[in-house]
Parts: sequence; structure tokens; C-alpha cells
Amino acid sequence: MDLPEFNRLALSAAPGAGGLTLVPYFDGERTPNLPDATGSLHGITRANYTPENMARAAVEGVVCSLADGLAALQGQGVAARRILLVGGGAQSAAVQEVAPRLLELDVAVPQPGEYVADGAARQAAAALAGRFPEWAADAVVLSAGRDDAGVLARYRSCAALYA
Repeated sequence: MDLPEFNRLALSAAPGAGGLTLVPYFDGERTPNLPDATGSLHGITRANYTPENMARAAVEGVVCSLADGLAALQGQGVAARRILLVGGGAQSAAVQEVAPRLLELDVAVPQPGEYVADGAARQAAAALAGRFPEWAADAVVLSAGRDDAGVLARYRSCAALYA
């Protein structure tokens, strides 16, 4: 299926995907450091094993993985005020809906661009100048939400099986 159809399916399922949880460690995982981990699908029932819930669980699993990376940074004292979501997945309507809810922070989604290279250049400039240069990105800001469905807790419970 194409991305618009995938988004349609994912967005037609309720948050929590009917209890279906995808842990997307398809090629191992870097945060946490589990290089030999594999992906898994948890909570399958005849009732929830639908294309809609599968698509929703895939999106939620990827965003939960990002939430774990964010938690690792926060555990080191980094205070996040917002998330800048870039890359191919950032253009997904489903990711844009799920991310602010599961990350519980505002999420800025700029127009597609070379943000990885721009970010590296900005970090290099900060190292040389001692402060980050101003950087304005034309972005849509999606307001923080709440994980009322307990998606992140269920994901972390499933991901803990790899620890």
C-alpha cells in the first residue's frame, strides 16, 4: 500500500490499536543498546488483528521508540521544551497525530529539507562560537497531547522483555 493508504488505516484505528503493540526492533535497537533484539508484535487477538490496528501499532511503536530516546536524554538532565520532527516519517499524517500525544510535548514539523545536515552545521557553529546560532524553521507546531490510552506504558512493558 502507499503512504496515504497506510495513514488512512492507522488513523482509522483508535489510540492503543485495540491492545496491539509493536516493538520495532527489526535490526536491533540503539536506545536501549540491544543490537541483537528483533521486532515483535504483542497482544494479538482475533478481534484486534486488523489492518487498521496493525498500521496504528506500527506508528505507535516507532513513536514509542522515539520516546525512549527522549527519556534517555532526559535521564541525562536534558530538558526538552519541544520536539523537532524531521525526516521521511515526519511527513506522515499518522506520525504527526501520534507523536504529540505519546511524547507529551509540542512537536514542530518543518517543511521537508536537509535538517540533519543543517543541525550538524549548527552544532559545529556552536562548538566554535560557544553558543548556538539562531535558526528559524518554517514549521507547523502540533500541540502536546496526553497518552490517555496507556500506549507508552504498554510498549515499555513489552520492550522490557528484551532487557
